Amino acid sequence: MDMLTLSHVSKSFGSRKVIRDLSLSVPEHSIFGFIGENGAGKTTTMRMVLGLLQKDEGEIWVNGKKVVYGQNKTNRYIGYLPDVPEFYGFLTPMEYLKLCGEVTGMGQKEINARSRELLELVGLKEGDKRIRGFSRGMKQRLGIAQALLNRPKLLICDEPTSALDPVGRKEILDILSSVRRHTTVIFSTHILSDVERICDEVAFLHQGKVVMRGSMGEIKNLRKSTGFEVEFLHPEDLENFSQLFPGGRRIDRLLLRFEKKTEADMMASMQFLSCRNIPIQRLEMLEPSLEDLFLEVVQK
Repeated sequence: MDMLTLSHVSKSFGSRKVIRDLSLSVPEHSIFGFIGENGAGKTTTMRMVLGLLQKDEGEIWVNGKKVVYGQNKTNRYIGYLPDVPEFYGFLTPMEYLKLCGEVTGMGQKEINARSRELLELVGLKEGDKRIRGFSRGMKQRLGIAQALLNRPKLLICDEPTSALDPVGRKEILDILSSVRRHTTVIFSTHILSDVERICDEVAFLHQGKVVMRGSMGEIKNLRKSTGFEVEFLHPEDLENFSQLFPGGRRIDRLLLRFEKKTEADMMASMQFLSCRNIPIQRLEMLEPSLEDLFLEVVQK
């Protein structure tokens, strides 16, 4: 079952077409990466899914129910983390989650149990610190806890790791990976390495259109290799090899990279090394990264 479906959705602001005939589906209990440069239309799409922005054309369905602008019936299935979540700084995390639970009509017993569970999940179980003293990463983690409070079927995160340091990004990605058993996750981002770490499926958005989509395996199989690397045992062997077998780029004193080369090129280099008895530590084909593929698509 698909938890989210967009069918031929378009949106313009004046004469500027932001979303162009956008169609995609997000399978239940998957982690779906919605990739695009800043300004590609990711946030606009998220706002239309939430019914906060009126689309010009097309249909959007969440958990089999049609999204209608200005109504919030489908939002009962959704937890949402905006790119810059805002909080009441004078509250503690526990007080904030209690307020959110009361606003949505949860019972007091459920609020208390669920809040403790989520604060432990996101690493904020020491919940007596005021939110005004939180770092950006702590606020993002609290935002995820708030978005999960009502046990949503779909968790939407808009640029959840932007402006975080590597440790903060890892913490957020680990949390998103851990909740997939209970909810479907879609997150928009322009940080492609984050998508490679945790996503099952991805869609590349460029100038308001999906230019590529599929599972991680399908996307990477579109281009089998981006070249190969040879790591030598001795610097002088690298020097000799690079003179006799040109076309490589030196990465460091022992590593030579041959870009945009095929498997046949790599086999030729292996034969060359063997014939000249040049010892090496490693010879490895390079898999294409999402960044390689995305840049290749958008530059066409």
